[in-house]
Parts: sequence; structure tokens; C-alpha cells
Amino acid sequence: MNKHFLGDTAVLLGRSLRHIARSPDTIITTAIMPIAFMLLFVYVFGGAIETGSDSYVNYQLPGILLITIASGISYTAFRLFLDMQGGIFERFQSMPIARSSVLWAHVLTSLVANLISLVVVTGVALVMGFRTGADVLGWLAVAGLLVLFTLALTWIAVIPGLTARSVDGASAFSYPLIFLPFVSSAFVPTASMPGPVRAFAEHQPVTSIVNAIRDLFTEQPVDADIWIALAWCVGILVVAYLLATVTYRRKIA
Repeated sequence: MNKHFLGDTAVLLGRSLRHIARSPDTIITTAIMPIAFMLLFVYVFGGAIETGSDSYVNYQLPGILLITIASGISYTAFRLFLDMQGGIFERFQSMPIARSSVLWAHVLTSLVANLISLVVVTGVALVMGFRTGADVLGWLAVAGLLVLFTLALTWIAVIPGLTARSVDGASAFSYPLIFLPFVSSAFVPTASMPGPVRAFAEHQPVTSIVNAIRDLFTEQPVDADIWIALAWCVGILVVAYLLATVTYRRKIA
């Protein structure tokens, strides 16, 4: 690793964060869709969905938080694509900076932007009646899962950001990720689903992550779900990171 990696990453991270500060509409846009889903499910569909929970907003918030992240990482691919097309990468290559710092700056920018969006969405949920008895350790565990999930999806976003041929292609990959929570335990219990759909829902990563966050919020005993969720997040993160770095090296070779 280049000895200037941390300093270079910090400088480039500051550059990316200034872009976001000048255009806060990206964070607002990221938060609007999850909030709209939350309002729709709580006030329109919530009364017709039997979850066994006293409050439907408490039940569906973990899934909404994952949708917020999936929505936000599309902007990572978008910003990365614009830098590739604008020749910024070629300019950076002519400078004595760590090459990997360029990618890490985008990834950390995504993490910061998504954390802000998550705070906004959680604030709206509190206004809508979300309540939790989770202690500080419980909140830290939820935050840790969300950070891991954000990093995993962000490194996935890096790949289309580097390889897409159009702006639409760079961000369109996130659509399946946004709708994946709908085929999980995020909004309805998987027991109510038909056989094949239930099998898929119970064995995809979103369900275990949602169940783990829900248990932490409700102070339920943490069972195997949290370990399965961690395994999914770490596994996706490692694979996505390796593929993204290989793709990046080929692009700048």
C-alpha cells in the first residue's frame, strides 16, 4: 500500500463530500422513495397485513432502511461513471497519489451519504410512531450491520460505475437491489408466501439482515439470523471488493 494512501484518500474524500454538499438533492432524493414506501405501507397497507407486531412501522422499518441503502448506492455508480467519462482518473494517474485512494474516496463518500439518509429516514419513522427499547449496544449492532451492508453494496456499485457505457446503465443496476426486500420478511412474514417464493425469501440475504435488525430493535434474543446476516454481508463485501479492484486495474492499465 502506498504510504500516502490515507492522506490521498482523505483529500479525495473531501473533494467528493464537497460535491455532495453543493448538491444535497442527491441525499434528499435517496431518502424520498424509502419514506414514500414507509408512508404507503404504514397508512395504506399496514392495517391489512398481519405481522403479529403491535406496530407495523416497527415491523417494516428494517426493510425500509435496506431500501434506503440500495437507493443511495446508485449515486455512487453515477458519480464514478462521471469521473471516468470526465477524464479525472487519467489526470489522477499522472499525479503521485495512491491509485486505490480514488476508489476508496468514492466508497467512503457513499458510506457518509447513506448514513445521513438513514438518519433522515429513521427520524421520519420516529415521527410516525417507531419506538424501540434497544440499548446503546443494540443500536451499535444495528449500525454495524447497516455499515457492512452499505459497504458491500457500494463495492458492487463500483463495478457498473467503472464499466457502464451510459449514465442510465451505471445506475440502473440498483433497481433489483431496491426491490429485493419486497421478496423477503421485510414487509410480510415469509410464512404467508407461496412455496417457491417462500423458499427464495427465506434463503436470500435481506431476510436474515432484516430479522437480525428487528430482533435487536425489539430486544429479542439474538439467534442464528445475526450470524447469517454477518456472513452474507462479509461474503458479498469480499467478493465485490475483489471484482471491483480487478475491474479498476484493467480500466487504468
